[in-house]
Amino acid sequence: MKKLFLALLLLCPAIVKAEHIILSGGPSLHHWEHYRAPEDQHDKWWANFIRGGTMRMDEIRKVYGPSAKIVWIVYRPAYEMRAREDRKNYISDISGQASKRNATLIWVNTGGDAIRAMNSQPRGSVQTFDYFGHSNKHCFCLDYSTEIIAVSTQSIHERDLGRIKSSIFANNAYCKSWGCHTGESMSGFWKSKLGVPLEGAKGKTDYRALSQGKFPAVSGGWVR
Repeated sequence: MKKLFLALLLLCPAIVKAEHIILSGGPSLHHWEHYRAPEDQHDKWWANFIRGGTMRMDEIRKVYGPSAKIVWIVYRPAYEMRAREDRKNYISDISGQASKRNATLIWVNTGGDAIRAMNSQPRGSVQTFDYFGHSNKHCFCLDYSTEIIAVSTQSIHERDLGRIKSSIFANNAYCKSWGCHTGESMSGFWKSKLGVPLEGAKGKTDYRALSQGKFPAVSGGWVR
């Protein structure tokens, strides 16, 4: 009987626990934004992309339960630089938010690091993916106006999507970018390379809605 049981275990496919990935890019620096007109300045609040991520975690917990595995990938250099500018300890604050929500926090320094963090997840495990950060229609800008004004030095471009393992995603995975303009080009590349849709914005996204406890709004519409 014991041998039969072991044989049945070998024949049964492994059960893969669903995972939820949240990728948070970094904020601009006040140093650079002071060169812009007030109405064009970005990230007056340092935590736009952090608060968006934690709100999504809270939503995931309600839908998938307290034991759901959440992997939070955060672009660290921008928060270190903004922390020095603001004379705060944002690294500790972010780590505390991850611990509070029982999320696995992975700090990354480059776009390649972020891709490797995603690729380290088990086959077929990623049930949801969310990106909070600056973006344009061609890429996730992990930083923007951090190192250089109006420039992203670290990104995940639509040309890079082939480096992400499509096998990490569940067949019915739900993916969404909360950055500007993603739905105008990158969403199409995402579906082509990874086999699952990416809901993205047609137009700009506005993070001011976070102050009302709402997810970012879009000036145009959400498309897949």
